[in-house]
Amino acid sequence: MRTVFIFHGTASNPKGNWFPWLKEQLESPDCRVFVPTFPTPDGESLSAWLGVFDGYRKFIDENTIFVGHSKGGLFLLRILERVEKPVNAAFFVGAPIGIKPIKFYDEDTAFSGGFDFDWQKIKSNAHNFFVYHSDNDPYVCLENGQQLSKNLGVRLTFIPHAGHLNAESGYTTFPQLLAQISGIK
Repeated sequence: MRTVFIFHGTASNPKGNWFPWLKEQLESPDCRVFVPTFPTPDGESLSAWLGVFDGYRKFIDENTIFVGHSKGGLFLLRILERVEKPVNAAFFVGAPIGIKPIKFYDEDTAFSGGFDFDWQKIKSNAHNFFVYHSDNDPYVCLENGQQLSKNLGVRLTFIPHAGHLNAESGYTTFPQLLAQISGIK
C-alpha cells in the first residue's frame, strides 16, 4: 500500500489549490492519501504542525511519498530530519529555504526555527527528490528552488510564469506533478 501525504502552506487548507484534485487522482485501493489540516495562520508553529502530524506517523513506511507546497515544503524538510527510516519520495513545490526575497521570511523563520537544515539527514531519509519552482513566484523567489535542488542533488523542475503554483496562479490541477508521483516505483 502506498501512502501519499500532501502538506499545505500558510493560510491554506486541504481544500485549497490542487490538493483535492491530486488526492482524488491518486486515491485507489493501492494508494491512500492524507492531506492534514494544520493550524494557519493562527496557531501556526512547527510544534503545532508536528503535533497534528504525530497522528499520522503510523502510516509512514518505505512506500510513503510526501508532497509539500510552500510552507508545507519547509515542514517537509523538518519531517525528513525526524523520520526514523527512509521514505520513497519527497516533492517540494514553491518551498522556502531561507533565500530572500521570501514574502513571509520572518514568519517562516519563526515557524521553522531558522533555515539551518541537516541536509545529510534529509538526503538519507528519502530515495527520490523532486523540486518545482517558477520564476515569477510572488512569495518565494526562484533561488530557493535552485538551492534546494542543489542541496538535494537533483535537477530543478522549472515551470516558467507559474507564480506560486497555487490556485491564485491558475493551479487547481497539476498534471505534471501527478505524472511524476505516478511514475515512482
